[in-house]
Amino acid sequence: MSVISANDLKTKGVKAIEEALLIQPEASVSVRGQVKFVVMSNEQYLHLRECELDAALAQSRSDIDAGRFVKETVAKHILRISKLAKLD
Repeated sequence: MSVISANDLKTKGVKAIEEALLIQPEASVSVRGQVKFVVMSNEQYLHLRECELDAALAQSRSDIDAGRFVKETVAKHILRISKLAKLD
């Protein structure tokens, strides 16, 4: 992953990000030698979000197939989660 120093970001601005993203889909921003941020194109961000949603959907389907779900009314659901919150 390309690394952009905070100083390069200050002096070059968005140009530093654009140059780094020509090489790879993400670039790290380092502050005082430590990576603090990761920047990416909007297209890459949307792709990652779609992957997260696909993973969540797969997990939900797996839970349903395994019987790990509760079917109840809204009132019963609120009562159940209220009891769970009191246990914390």
